[in-house]
Amino acid sequence: MFLTVIGALNEGFLQTLKLFFVTLVGALPLGLIVSFGSMSRFTPLRWLTRTVVWIIRGTPLMLQLIIIFYIPGKVLDASPWPSGEAGRFMACAVAFIINYAFYFSEIFRGGIQGVPKGQQEAGQVLGMTKRQIFFHVTLLQMIKRIVPPMSNEIITLVKDTSIARIISLQEIIWAGYAFLKTSHGYSGLLWPLFFTGVYYLAFNGLLTLLFGWVEKKLSYFG
Repeated sequence: MFLTVIGALNEGFLQTLKLFFVTLVGALPLGLIVSFGSMSRFTPLRWLTRTVVWIIRGTPLMLQLIIIFYIPGKVLDASPWPSGEAGRFMACAVAFIINYAFYFSEIFRGGIQGVPKGQQEAGQVLGMTKRQIFFHVTLLQMIKRIVPPMSNEIITLVKDTSIARIISLQEIIWAGYAFLKTSHGYSGLLWPLFFTGVYYLAFNGLLTLLFGWVEKKLSYFG
């Protein structure tokens, strides 16, 4: 029985990891782009971007996921998502990427604006272009500033992947909960659901160590 449970939880955790990494790959660059919109000198773009950021950050991820998965099918009379697990995963990935991109955008914006203007002016005096100043001066110092808040959001992302079960994506919580019902030849098993916490604790522990190491490596920026 134990091996059956662990095998099912491992499969669910692989889906959790897949959603986690896909979200990061999509949300990090998108968040940086959104942050530029939030800081744009073009007022309509700046206010439009900040309004959308406010809406996304001010509404639950679960609600956004339900809207993205169900509403297009209601409006178009045909769901844009493939059937089965692949479609559910795609909808989850889109919802998570959008949600976390807007959270990351505020962290990026705070990091960029937190770099003293004197640093940029010094780059201009040295004859550097705006592109060189951003990548060689602003970006490096921004990274150091955003590591602590970014690490908090990424650890939160690990736990938020459990929300995907609302549309029946077979991530680890879904796998653990399945043993409460008649599944895998067993019924009413409660411990597999609680045991999923071990996976989250172990993975978040590794991420905490990783971010601690990154912070030490960036400490030379003062």
